[in-house]
Amino acid sequence: MNVLILNVFVQVLLPILIGIICLGAGLALGIYIINQKFKKAQTSAEIILEEARKQAKEDQKETIKETKIEVQQLRSEANSDIQTRRNAVAELEKKVNQRELRIDNRSDSLDKREDIIISKEKHIDNLKADIEQRNTKSVQVLEEQEQKLLKISNLSEDEAKKLVMEKVENDMSIEIAGYIQDKEEEAKTIAKKKATVILANAIQQYSTEVIQEKCVSVVELPNDEMKGRIIGREGRNIRAIEAATGVDLIIDDTPEAVVISSFDPVRREIARRTMETLIKDGRIQPSRIEDLVEKYKSELDTETREIGEKIVFQVGIGKIHPELVKLIGKLKFRTSYGQSVLAHSVEVALLTGKMAAELGENELLARRAGLLHDIGKSMDAEMEGSHVDIGVELANRYHEKPEVINAIASHHGDVEANNIISVLVSASDTLSAARPGARNESLENYIKRLTQLEEICNEFAGVEKSYALQAGREIRVIVKPDKVDDKTTYKLARDIKAKIEGNLQYPGTIKVVVIRETRVNEIAK
Repeated sequence: MNVLILNVFVQVLLPILIGIICLGAGLALGIYIINQKFKKAQTSAEIILEEARKQAKEDQKETIKETKIEVQQLRSEANSDIQTRRNAVAELEKKVNQRELRIDNRSDSLDKREDIIISKEKHIDNLKADIEQRNTKSVQVLEEQEQKLLKISNLSEDEAKKLVMEKVENDMSIEIAGYIQDKEEEAKTIAKKKATVILANAIQQYSTEVIQEKCVSVVELPNDEMKGRIIGREGRNIRAIEAATGVDLIIDDTPEAVVISSFDPVRREIARRTMETLIKDGRIQPSRIEDLVEKYKSELDTETREIGEKIVFQVGIGKIHPELVKLIGKLKFRTSYGQSVLAHSVEVALLTGKMAAELGENELLARRAGLLHDIGKSMDAEMEGSHVDIGVELANRYHEKPEVINAIASHHGDVEANNIISVLVSASDTLSAARPGARNESLENYIKRLTQLEEICNEFAGVEKSYALQAGREIRVIVKPDKVDDKTTYKLARDIKAKIEGNLQYPGTIKVVVIRETRVNEIAK
């Protein structure tokens, strides 16, 4: 029994007991390992937490540092903005002060003018009183003479009265004529001074280059062999160029150059660009020529419109018809006596605007009339008539204002100016064309014109000598005092003016000065 129990214990219970013991030992070992891992993890967590705290402190310091830098930058920007605004305010205050100073100066000038006007009114009142007094005195003299004549003559009262009235009328007419002449001279002097001030202010405010842009009609060649390639076999290339562009190519003995000749400046420009491209890439053949001509026609059309829009914006004349904008751009390729018509039109527009502002007229309308005064020159190669007639037709077609139309029609004196803006456009046109360097003349034509000017004056009876001065802008005529009296000099000046206008072509105006001088010489011995 005991042996059986022992066997059972050994075979059954002992393994179970050993298993329980091993399980307990394993469990204890697992618990120990877990505790060790937990302690290790806890230590690592504490280390990580400590590092995180350190990192957080460093990040906090860096953030504070960056924040301080950003605050400093914002403060610097704010100070800079404040300083900029202060400078702007100071500049505005300076402009306001300058404007107030100009207003004060203008007010002082107006006060002075008012004083002058009041003084002149008083002078006129005094003259009126003097005239009335003289009239009263004349009546008294008339009555006295009438009584004397009745006593000493056998004339009737009516006959005596007629004689006295004729005498008084003659005396008064001489006196009134002298008074009117004095006042006319005074009015002319005042008007001349005011006109000089207005023109000086306008010219001073607008200044431009003396030498204007010139159109080029000569294309340079890299060598003379290129002439043969341009002509082509049996002349097919040169014929293709002339047919496509409508110009004449002159290939003469001029070394390394081809002259482009055409009455139309736009065609000449298309031909010039086509020639330069053909010479540059070396492919000269009819099909290539036609392609380039079409390309540059399209480019030039776009370019003229862009030029016109730029000029309209530069001059500041407001909205304008698109076709007129394009025609303004075409003026870039048109010249008159070597002066660019576009530059001339812009100059006239700005000068007219300045003078209109001085006179209190509509500056915007004045600039518009000045810019369009030569618009007919953009189409004078395509339409019949003078550029004035063409310009009037275009202005009517695109519904321009009557002042603009009249300015175009009257700026060369073909039509009478009916408003002040037309007069200003004519004056600006003369200034722009006549100033030194604006237009070119050959030396031969220049000398010929001066010679003709002197010859015209010398043809008149009583003229002793004549001299052309100021580049032909003035002609001084010295007459023989024993053959020409003072009254005849006025008629002679008008006759010379009329003959110059009928026989000579010249830009601007020519001043005719007739001089009559009597010299008496005596010799003391």
